[in-house]
Amino acid sequence: MRNVPGQGGTRRAGGFAFVGRRDELGVVLSALACPPVIVLIEGEAGIGKSRLAYEAAAALTGAGGHVLTGLCHPLREPVPFGPVIDALSKAARLLPPVHQIPRTAGALATLLPDLADLLPAPPPPAQDAGEERHRRMQGVRSFLTALGPVTLVVEDVHWADEGTRELLLLLSRDMPEELGLVLTFRGGDLRPGSPLLGAAFQRQPGTAGAVVHLAPLTEQEVWELARDALGEDADAALGRPLYERSAGVPLVAEEDLITLREKVRRKAAATAGAEATDGPVDLAADLDQAELPHGLRESLTARLLALPPAGQAMVEAAAVIAVPATEPLLAQVAQLDDEAGTEGLLAALDCSILRESGPAHYAFRHALAQQVVYQHIPGPQRTRLHRRAVTVLEALPTPPLVQVAHHAFALGDRDAWLEKAEAAAAQAVALGDAGTAATLFHQILAEHDLPAEVRSRVAIALALIAANGVDYTTDAATLRRILQDPQLSTVTRGEIRLALGILITNHGSDRAGFQVIEQAAEELAERPARAARAMIALAINEQDGAWRRAWDWMHRAEAALRRDPDPAMLAAAEATRLTLMAREGDPGVWSAVDRLPRQSGDIEILRQTTRALYNIGDLALELGHDRRAEALLTESRVLARRADIAYLESYSRIDLARLEGLRGNWETVEKRFATLAYEYPDIAMLRVEQTMLIGLIAAARGHRRQAMDQYRAAAALGRAQTQVTTPLRAAAALAATRLAEGDADQAWALVEPAVAVLRGAAAWARATGMVPVAVETALARGDRGFAEALADDAEDGLRDRDVPAATAELHLARGLLHGTSEQAVEHFDRARLLWADIGRPYDHALATERFAIALAQSNPHDAYARLEEAMARFTQLGATYDAARCQNTLRSLGLFRHASRGRHGYGDQLSPRERQVAELLAHGATNRDIAQTLFLSPRTVETHVANVLRKLGAARKDVGEALSAAGSADTQA
Repeated sequence: MRNVPGQGGTRRAGGFAFVGRRDELGVVLSALACPPVIVLIEGEAGIGKSRLAYEAAAALTGAGGHVLTGLCHPLREPVPFGPVIDALSKAARLLPPVHQIPRTAGALATLLPDLADLLPAPPPPAQDAGEERHRRMQGVRSFLTALGPVTLVVEDVHWADEGTRELLLLLSRDMPEELGLVLTFRGGDLRPGSPLLGAAFQRQPGTAGAVVHLAPLTEQEVWELARDALGEDADAALGRPLYERSAGVPLVAEEDLITLREKVRRKAAATAGAEATDGPVDLAADLDQAELPHGLRESLTARLLALPPAGQAMVEAAAVIAVPATEPLLAQVAQLDDEAGTEGLLAALDCSILRESGPAHYAFRHALAQQVVYQHIPGPQRTRLHRRAVTVLEALPTPPLVQVAHHAFALGDRDAWLEKAEAAAAQAVALGDAGTAATLFHQILAEHDLPAEVRSRVAIALALIAANGVDYTTDAATLRRILQDPQLSTVTRGEIRLALGILITNHGSDRAGFQVIEQAAEELAERPARAARAMIALAINEQDGAWRRAWDWMHRAEAALRRDPDPAMLAAAEATRLTLMAREGDPGVWSAVDRLPRQSGDIEILRQTTRALYNIGDLALELGHDRRAEALLTESRVLARRADIAYLESYSRIDLARLEGLRGNWETVEKRFATLAYEYPDIAMLRVEQTMLIGLIAAARGHRRQAMDQYRAAAALGRAQTQVTTPLRAAAALAATRLAEGDADQAWALVEPAVAVLRGAAAWARATGMVPVAVETALARGDRGFAEALADDAEDGLRDRDVPAATAELHLARGLLHGTSEQAVEHFDRARLLWADIGRPYDHALATERFAIALAQSNPHDAYARLEEAMARFTQLGATYDAARCQNTLRSLGLFRHASRGRHGYGDQLSPRERQVAELLAHGATNRDIAQTLFLSPRTVETHVANVLRKLGAARKDVGEALSAAGSADTQA
């Protein structure tokens, strides 16, 4: 943890006192003292965001810290992650020796040519722009990590391009441990409903943070600003008009004060050497009588007119160029020679109209000043300057196409603007700067009466960018907006609709996307390879009987690819073929997956390999091949980074967390899912797996109401999904909970329609828990015929399939059908051994409990040992209810170990049973809930509750806190 430095200085060189922001500065500095940390500073234009960031930087620097600052601009060239790269370019003196810098930082060498000698050697050229973008993102993080304790300030993030936003978003998800990240932005300049870094942005657990919203200064604070700037010349009458004119916006007040300060200076110069008989300057009167427009325009216009002609020319050129520019560029646009250009630039800097924004680059102090000066330039002169800017920029060795397009637009040359804008977007795509490209594509599509071929070309390009984004909500909305364009051609509409449908099914986990994809397949009939991609996607759907058409879609896709054998689409077809094999439990899938290309130079083929590895790894979990699943999902996660598929990386992480839950690591996995929920709030799959896990743990602990709520939520989410297994898992869990309550009729109401879905989808190969629960429910209702028929169907469906988990469930079902006979013992034994081999301790304990009960009549000694084994495993997992059920079963079967003499006394400490009662009380359980969970009589529960409250010295509602405190005390002792 860093020490909190003293607060920043009170004045910037040539500037004003720092007033009215002490509390906000304290918040920023306190937050930055505990990295990793993200600080957001939000406010309107001119409100003081940059000044607050400056003061924080000054304080940190004064305390020996290091601060790097980058600025976003409304108009910039496609340099990947430009504002961040600008900031990193100033870090030469902070870099450690090159051997201490991660090799991945070498990917920035081409973007930081002045630092290239200080960085590791760059990697070989990437295969495509997506892979290069990913390398550079990883390089930025490695670079920042190498710097050690550092604060990165990125100003005006509301102007950040999509690439920079994506970098900041991904950086916020995986912060270097010693990084402080400060982002300033105007909330009002964001698109309505659009978060700063996208809907996926959430501050991660373990990352500190603060959000500072800057409000206008008060009248008193504006007066303090005036007193500091003008000294004794500022009388009390000045405060109110200055405040009313500025509305408390510091920048506007400062601009008025610059004008007033210049008036004071001129009068002092005029009266130098003479007796001061006129008294002080009446500044309030001067302010009231001002004929110029309000605030900023007034002061800037006055300062602009005070400049020499060369100064005015350079400032006007800067206003037209609109981005930081070099002195030669400004002089050429202003049509000045070198000497006049230098003279004019010095005058503009002396008046603080322009500032040095970076090495040898100059710009306005803020965008408002640029806008005021730009509007001050007469129309014909603006046109001349824009035309001159086009000429100068196009003559450069590498023309900045974004700027050229901007000037063409300002000149009203629509055709030239369209040509330049599309070329600039293509350049951005080639450089891996999807953000700048997307911005330009949006601008082009906003034009009316675009030529059809231009609209189609641009719309498809934008669709491809959106489809590969990390923000599902924003990307889907973008594609829907494009589809509303009536001028799109049928093929173009199909391409966009295909991207949207894949987003809906994959990211949204909503099978409604298949309707969109099927329509896209029809619209893409003229492009067989693209139509094949739609057909391949349709083969994945198994809801509503769609599974019957899966191989038909695959055969149609393969036929289309024979007409147009696109390598990437052939790879997509193979990935889906293997997915279908895994879904059916085909044992041949394992050798086939080993042959997938992991090192392809074609990024699209690599992406399809990644998709196949994830799909098969996900299905391996359902099949019960947990070790294979872990290997495949881990590999998929790694490849997803190389192939720049952020959503597949997230899916793999979710499944790996689910695997942790299946392995019984409940305490850690709950936290792991909470972390994932912060990172991926839009991914439906995450919500399903998180609710199922929370429900399972709640049920195992006897918190049935919570479990039911979670299972119902999972069932609701599962109804829209493309796969049948989620709703089947949720229905099985709900039915099992109803059975535990003794309500076989309610369980049957859940089981009957779920079994119909199971049969309709022929999803026998994947373990959902439905077969044994349905058999147990049918038997509880006396419908043995249904139970036997279901078990027979499951056995037929699993024949010749490699499906350990579903086989274990079938043995459980067969064991239930055989009661407590020798056959039941055999089936339960085989089930528990299978679960042990798979590596799922909770399922193994449940099967062991069944095995022991069936064994009790023929071998009570072994039955006792097995029940003790199950009870110990449940206790280890924290499955309070299950452990209590085993203990009750021991009593009901008369299986007791001879008790030792005497009774253990616990004094003021909670006994094991009392601790169970206390934990249930802490979760809001009633006495009736506790009795049902622990298989105790109501009177016994009353006694235990009374003892718990007495020993903890707490009221019922405070048991959780008291229990936690008691646990801490025990640990310390």
